[in-house]
Amino acid sequence: MTDPAEHPITAEVIARLQSTPDPRMRALMVSLTRHLHAFARETRLTEAEWFDAIRFLTAVGQKCDDTRQEFILLSDVLGLSMVVTDQNNAKPEGCTEPTVFGPFHVENAPRFELGQDVSGGAAGEPCWVSGHIRGPRGEPVPHATIDVWQADAEGFYDVQRPGLGRHQARGVLQADADGGYRFWTIVAEAYPIPTDGPVGRLLEATGRHPWRPAHLHFMISAPGYERLITHVFRRGGEYLDSDAVFGVRPSLVADWVRREPGVAPDGSRRDTPYHTLDFDFTLNPAT
Repeated sequence: MTDPAEHPITAEVIARLQSTPDPRMRALMVSLTRHLHAFARETRLTEAEWFDAIRFLTAVGQKCDDTRQEFILLSDVLGLSMVVTDQNNAKPEGCTEPTVFGPFHVENAPRFELGQDVSGGAAGEPCWVSGHIRGPRGEPVPHATIDVWQADAEGFYDVQRPGLGRHQARGVLQADADGGYRFWTIVAEAYPIPTDGPVGRLLEATGRHPWRPAHLHFMISAPGYERLITHVFRRGGEYLDSDAVFGVRPSLVADWVRREPGVAPDGSRRDTPYHTLDFDFTLNPAT
């Protein structure tokens, strides 16, 4: 049973929030207050549990730095990131679906010309990635900016390697006049999200695994179109049905095709096996 004596506290907090100048902030704070108080009453939250939650959130903040965003990771594993992504990125049918941003994007990544290798010596088998960027009527989107990043074959992003001193498996390219793009990188592999912090302890406490299916990140922007943040996932890999951050969409699953040594799509000769990934993106016009 809910204790009626607790309701006046909620009402008083909400009353004091009515002087908030910004209407949107007022609405957000009122709703947050109602839901937080309701959660505490519904679960009969104890003082010890409340203090444990404060310690947990403090630890999440302390784990954040220039290369690690533990709060984004927390939002991801709770499914909140995908809820926000879905409700803010409704696309017409045929447009490429978005998914979570993730905690390992880096601003001002190195720029590459089309056809160059963005891997920077990262561990993994070579992979040729290519495709086109188009609008919803099939029109090419010329000169779109393409930001790509991924983990290496050992499951680490470059920013997770202390002392590396350079970027690996990430870069920024610009599509050609026909919307085409192409570059060399490495084959995507499944990897666990970082478990050495409070989010990892939360997953362990709730009996969940930390694994993400193999994927390659893309962020694509072009004048006149909405920015697209998404992944391309590797078909046939593990964890497609149990992604730790709920980011998989069937339309984003594609084939990484293994090729034998020989002449690659860019005309170069490969003495070892390599893979190819061909994936087209459809952007939504900006409104």
